[in-house]
Amino acid sequence: MAAKTKKKQTAERELYAPVKAFLEKQGYQVKGEVRGCDVVGLRGDEPPAIVELKRKFNLDLVLQGVDRLALSDRVYLAVDGATSRGAWRQRPDGRAAKKLCRMLGLGLLLVHLGRAAGQGVDVVLDPVPYTPRKNKRRAAMLLGEHQRRVGDHNTGGVTRVGIVTAYRQEALRCAQILRRDRQASPATLRQHANAPKAAGILRDDVYGWFQRIERGVYALTPKGEKALVAYKHALDPGLEKSRARKTPEGTADADKQRQ
Repeated sequence: MAAKTKKKQTAERELYAPVKAFLEKQGYQVKGEVRGCDVVGLRGDEPPAIVELKRKFNLDLVLQGVDRLALSDRVYLAVDGATSRGAWRQRPDGRAAKKLCRMLGLGLLLVHLGRAAGQGVDVVLDPVPYTPRKNKRRAAMLLGEHQRRVGDHNTGGVTRVGIVTAYRQEALRCAQILRRDRQASPATLRQHANAPKAAGILRDDVYGWFQRIERGVYALTPKGEKALVAYKHALDPGLEKSRARKTPEGTADADKQRQ
């Protein structure tokens, strides 16, 4: 255990010299390990520049940076830049790290060991107060999805299960009508299944539940039948009860007529 700790400390210590040279080139007076901070640079009357060092970007480093924000608004996280600045930015974890740092008001540095003094650091992000920009389109989609859903058929936090979205609920209502009536047109489904997007749902057939019998007429597939069983908890009970419907001629259900 001691050997592993020593190796970790030695690895982080290697980042100090390049960061110190980088800050000194910008006019900072730099000292290491000041009151628990890995690197502290002073320049005139400006707030101190504080840098926390880690070979890899991780939660411990972020928590250290957040803690240092109580001391200065100019806090950087420095990690080993084993890849180029551009390549690191394109990595999913690199983009997420940059976004997280921006949200927290932290700067981000990539340290390249082996480069000339003063040239071994790339600034990925400078610390600035974060003002989030609201995405009105995504916010509208969020509210619309919430409002169009009927009931609450999903458990928050679950994965690898079919989420009952508003779109899926609309498709299920179409499937219920088709199971009941055997076949129907998009116009009929739009009206009786409360499915404004019925035409697109049938045409695109995202789930494989529907098949076209002829122009403007659709039926339910075996996969659709299974879906109605699998999503029984999310079905519209009102559609199951409304079996007695009038025919286009305005007469009652055929079974009732025979009685």
